Amino acid sequence: MSLYTIMLFFHVSGDIGLFIGIGVQLLGLLALRQARSVDQVRAILRLVTIANPIGVASALLTITTGLYMASTTWNLRIGWIAVAFGSIIVLLPPLIGGIIEPRMKRIVEMARKAPDGAVSEPLHNSIHDSILMMALQTVAAIVLGIVFLMTTKPVLVGALIVMAVAVTLGLASALPAWVVQSKQRSEAGNDG
Repeated sequence: MSLYTIMLFFHVSGDIGLFIGIGVQLLGLLALRQARSVDQVRAILRLVTIANPIGVASALLTITTGLYMASTTWNLRIGWIAVAFGSIIVLLPPLIGGIIEPRMKRIVEMARKAPDGAVSEPLHNSIHDSILMMALQTVAAIVLGIVFLMTTKPVLVGALIVMAVAVTLGLASALPAWVVQSKQRSEAGNDG
């Protein structure tokens, strides 16, 4: 057994943990959208916030071991590796740090301050934020695209196409939520 195979094990384990973190956030958001009381929202948020450190630690493990393997066995200039790391550096931070985290923190804070009882309209609107769902689904698609790159190892052009398809699928997966939210706004406007 070589150091590379041990690093590969930790790299794949980090990927699994990362998908667990993303999955819990996606399922948590879907569950939040079904919640009718603030107590239900708080219970779901406890699960989501417990999963966040797992996702962060897994991402760090994946990146660290990936950098080790890329710099010792491969080469950082190989097309699929460059696109994978570029995606991690360029695509994920704005989605996670700029969209997902601030919106989830706002939901947590609103739920913490909300009185017991039914979910208020502002909390409901924050939970049903289409941009939040789009960002989560796009992050999942990008990470899945990176795993595809790791397993198929395409040349640069192929790697760029894979990531373009992943981003497109992530964004397109949010279209049903946009349509529903647009229809609800339209109906609410007609009622008022």
